[in-house]
Amino acid sequence: MKFFSKAMIGLDLTEMDDILIKKTAVFIKFLGIEKCYFLHVAKNLEIPKEILDQYPDLIAPTDESVEKIIKSKLKEYNFPEDIETEVFVEEGSHPLDTFLRWAKLKDVDLVVMGRKDTLAGNGVLADGVAKKAPCSVLLVQEQRPIKFPKKILIPTDFSPHNHMIYEFAERIAEKLDAELVPLHLYEVPHGYSKTGKSFEEFSEIMKENAQDDFKKFVSKHDYKDLECELILNDGKNPGMLILDFAREIDADMILLGSRGRTRSAAILLGSTAEKLIHVNKYLPMLIFKKKGETMGFFDALFKL
Repeated sequence: MKFFSKAMIGLDLTEMDDILIKKTAVFIKFLGIEKCYFLHVAKNLEIPKEILDQYPDLIAPTDESVEKIIKSKLKEYNFPEDIETEVFVEEGSHPLDTFLRWAKLKDVDLVVMGRKDTLAGNGVLADGVAKKAPCSVLLVQEQRPIKFPKKILIPTDFSPHNHMIYEFAERIAEKLDAELVPLHLYEVPHGYSKTGKSFEEFSEIMKENAQDDFKKFVSKHDYKDLECELILNDGKNPGMLILDFAREIDADMILLGSRGRTRSAAILLGSTAEKLIHVNKYLPMLIFKKKGETMGFFDALFKL
């Protein structure tokens, strides 16, 4: 079953590339990927003149030499030969803009980026791509074992856009025989005390309301017997609440969706999703975006 036909993998010429190549080779087996673009964006491949004057025998890396390094890694790690691959290196003073532009030009369905834990790197590029890419994004963690997900956590707010995410999740679950675990964070509104009820009492009211909302939401899907886990958000970082719960239930992957309130906003993420991306260096995370809904906004962005 095909979920994504073309994928772009972001490489930075560190040990993380080895991990990304090996893990991508596993995930493409169920995602239906037919072609992979491997992209390295360098701010500047040239060596400063001052350094060359001091060390005249120093040779700057070329696009071709970097491509050769990447291709040798694909061969070393036995990347599937039946998958069409293309390697290219680009220079750009703003790597995020360059990477997003190539994702658009190559019309990719999925971007794969690495999230580092012990390796050097701040993850700014991966975070930026996750937030702004015009297609779905898979964030792969450095230390997580390579395996198919068997328990997938789906944070949800029951919005209309979430229906598309659930349909996608159901297809993945059937393909991998995986368990889906919906999760909703609910809050007690400010001013609850004016109702004459205690915090605990109003918390229970909000929880029951969320349960009813989920029943209406899930009734439109094949997995109608799913139970939604409900967690009270009493002011903590919602990203950490979701991540802590994911680790508690031993989830293998987190599936997120873009904000999706309007067609123009479908390319962006909500604040909870952004917080989760920032704190999660533990679990693979697939951010699902319906590519057709994002392209108009992305075209306009590049015309600014």
